[in-house]
Amino acid sequence: MRFYNISIQLLQLASHLSLRRVCVSSQTVKEKWNLWLPIMLMALFALTRWPGLMPLNFSAAYALAFCAGVYFPRRVHWWLPLTTLAISDFALNLYYRFGLGIDAFQPYQLINYVVYVAIIWLGTKFNACDSWFRLVSGGIFGAIIFYLVTNTAAWFFNPFNNPEYTKNLSGWIIALTKGTAGWPEAWTFFRNTLLSGGLFTGLFAGVMKLAVSSDPDEQEEPAAEQGDTAAEESKA
Repeated sequence: MRFYNISIQLLQLASHLSLRRVCVSSQTVKEKWNLWLPIMLMALFALTRWPGLMPLNFSAAYALAFCAGVYFPRRVHWWLPLTTLAISDFALNLYYRFGLGIDAFQPYQLINYVVYVAIIWLGTKFNACDSWFRLVSGGIFGAIIFYLVTNTAAWFFNPFNNPEYTKNLSGWIIALTKGTAGWPEAWTFFRNTLLSGGLFTGLFAGVMKLAVSSDPDEQEEPAAEQGDTAAEESKA
């Protein structure tokens, strides 16, 4: 509970950014942050995906895929997050196989990558100049898509003789809400998905907006452009 309270406080702290329209161009990202963005991406994955460190389904993956579509230059916003996902998944599978004797990989999990591609594409439909609240809403929407699609895949690919996941509407609803016996109820995964999608999108977008708003070069540049425009108009 304490962890969720901290998450909510962080979101409230960042919400003041929504009152100001701060633009972050992909060119700015490319020139100024092309070193630390990939490092931060890897660090967040290592932190949030390490077994037992975070609650189940509490991950930065959804937010980072979305924000990659929003902020990253076109030449990297596809391969960078997908490569990071593949590397972290490979490391996790090694951990479970050799550390716990469990084969964690299932073929239907490849659907996860299809969903991440969809979330990155969703991010490209947003603008870095959008308000903080709009960007957080996009990150949450991406997390909802991930939850619905992946849980539907789990329901569909489960054995057809599984009495919990009958192949009808009732079984699908159980898969989305109750889940499989022996695990926490699926709705708790949904809660964690929403919280993490909103939290990490909010933190990422907030850092980007704060970095630009605190950069005097970024703020002087529009003023200089306006001065040039006024000078040209006076000459005319």
